[in-house]
Amino acid sequence: MMKLMEQNCPNVWDALKKSKKPIVLYGMGNGADKVLDAFGNYGIKAAGVMASDDFCRYQEYRGFTVKKQSDFEREYDDFVIALCFGSSLPDVMGHIEAVANQHTVLAPNVPVAGDVLMDDGFITRYRGDIEKAYALMADGSSKKVFQNALRFYYTGKLAYLKEMESEKDEVFRDILKLSGERYLDLGAYRGDTVDEFLRYTNGYQTITAVEPNPKNFGKLSEHIKDIENATAVNAGIADAVGTMYISKKAGRMPALNDTNGIEIPVTTVDEINCSPTYIKVDIEGMESAMLKGARQTLKERKPKLNLAAYHRTEDFFELVLQLHKINPEYKIFLRKHPYIPCWDLNIYAL
Repeated sequence: MMKLMEQNCPNVWDALKKSKKPIVLYGMGNGADKVLDAFGNYGIKAAGVMASDDFCRYQEYRGFTVKKQSDFEREYDDFVIALCFGSSLPDVMGHIEAVANQHTVLAPNVPVAGDVLMDDGFITRYRGDIEKAYALMADGSSKKVFQNALRFYYTGKLAYLKEMESEKDEVFRDILKLSGERYLDLGAYRGDTVDEFLRYTNGYQTITAVEPNPKNFGKLSEHIKDIENATAVNAGIADAVGTMYISKKAGRMPALNDTNGIEIPVTTVDEINCSPTYIKVDIEGMESAMLKGARQTLKERKPKLNLAAYHRTEDFFELVLQLHKINPEYKIFLRKHPYIPCWDLNIYAL
């Protein structure tokens, strides 16, 4: 494990707890809520909350008056920033990097789904599984991404993100090499990943785009109506046929199991009759359940996979082990595309 981890470096929660400088949260909303809740559990004290100048209205948030960076710079000689939001927009990422040149910026990992955090107890508990998954990486680039993802989750240091970034062009050109596929898009949102598929494929047979949220599904259906041999399916994906609840909001990441939300049908990959040769999976923490409900397809057809591995803290190694157990013949790659924090971390398998 020592070759994977940085020696004598504290986990991000310990580093924040032991900081002699004030800690300022950067961002509001769900991510900041999770960070503040974790602060309470770890005994970490926040000195304030800041927002970018365009978003700062000196509003109240969780007992703090939200301020600008310049306000805190007048108040303190120096401070540590805990980053609490994510973005793939180049100008936003550039701004975060500029802030990191002025102050220490750490990004505590709070997962999109679940509540498991990476600390020393996590490493002790999952050490064996982490090492087994690392050994299954198909190439040196995947091993480098795996190592840096682990180090980032543990330390919260932004430098590890840059060290593992690559563009999607490399994946589609050198790994997936799509041609003549029967494409199954799980978590199709409003059609953006259908467009991505069409951009990179050298011809295809069919497209089956699955989206659970009814509002997004309506946009998706309209978006693909003129695409040849494309079908939209309004359903969630899990390990068994049934129903579940999702929040009424129409964002890319609607909350699951929201009993005040919308009841939707749920199906499995094995039940969808489209004989996929390529499956993209980005379903907000249901990836493990999806694999369970795709055992027959993965064993018998061995479709190419593009699988999100960042919604839960343990996904980047547990999904690797789960896939390998279902079909040991898969070659498994790991790539991380430009995003702050460690989102758009994907398993590619064939």
